Amino acid sequence: MKPLILALVVLAGVFLAFRVAAADKAPRAPESGDPAPDFILPDAAGTPVALQSFRGRWVVLYFYPKDDTPGCTEEACQFRDDWAQLQALGVQVLGVSVDDSASHAAFAKKHGLPFPLLADVGGTVAKAYGAYADWVVFKFAKRYTFLISPDGRIARTYLKVDTSKHSTEVIADLKQLTGRN
Repeated sequence: MKPLILALVVLAGVFLAFRVAAADKAPRAPESGDPAPDFILPDAAGTPVALQSFRGRWVVLYFYPKDDTPGCTEEACQFRDDWAQLQALGVQVLGVSVDDSASHAAFAKKHGLPFPLLADVGGTVAKAYGAYADWVVFKFAKRYTFLISPDGRIARTYLKVDTSKHSTEVIADLKQLTGRN
């Protein structure tokens, strides 16, 4: 029994060391003032969506781990429920995860989401935003949000998100940034 426990402890140590080394190599999340990394990703219907096509508008780019899980559903539905306020501010919301377009289509339909969900299956865009997590067998987008200004720069970053009030927080920041209190 003791050799088995020792082997498990050694394996856990090796895994932890690997994770720490991988975290050091991970790209950092862009910060306020940085240019937003450009991308083209397919939406739920498979239609390519380019970030650049939203220049001149505010963009809420939010990354989330998995379609139809409790926290991700709560966050998406908060944006849905606040859709009228977001539209009044002229904002485009884009949700991104590593799920495929078919999964996004089912998730959006089930919850009546009025904004595009983008499929970043390989995690390329999540990596560019420092929002990619690779836990060997589990790969997912971290719950990060970026508020992108009309000129294509990061205006705000949200690296710790409370799904129950995130949309409200983003709207308050947008009102402050646009002077529409």
